[in-house]
Amino acid sequence: MCGEVSFELSGDLPPIYQCHCSLCRKVSGSSSNSALIIKASNFKWCSGDHQIKSFSTSSGFKSDFCCQCGSPVPNISATGESYWVPAGLLSEPVDTKISAHVYVSSHASWDIGFINDGIPKFDKMPTEKDWLEISK
Repeated sequence: MCGEVSFELSGDLPPIYQCHCSLCRKVSGSSSNSALIIKASNFKWCSGDHQIKSFSTSSGFKSDFCCQCGSPVPNISATGESYWVPAGLLSEPVDTKISAHVYVSSHASWDIGFINDGIPKFDKMPTEKDWLEISK
């Protein structure tokens, strides 16, 4: 939001997923958190990575944010192979779409708009095999 942190993505963008878990709702302040998983080789910090702070829960949930404005920022996976990128941070039109709702079993009681939208739903994160299938 403040412009201190910037990054670039390269290559084709994978589909977006919306996570409806309680932690993503708290981080986003909304019904879900929309994100992409980007290969580390397709991600580059341009500026401000020294402005990033992290919060982690004992379960391993991690939230990185700009220490100037509090906006969420991408964070690298535990394996270092990919980045979680909040879709709301993308500033230019993109050629991708929402392809899955995850953690739907813990969605907010008032969040019912996604229920009949025809997009695949998962009680947890899809397996890699399922994700590849819906990513086609």
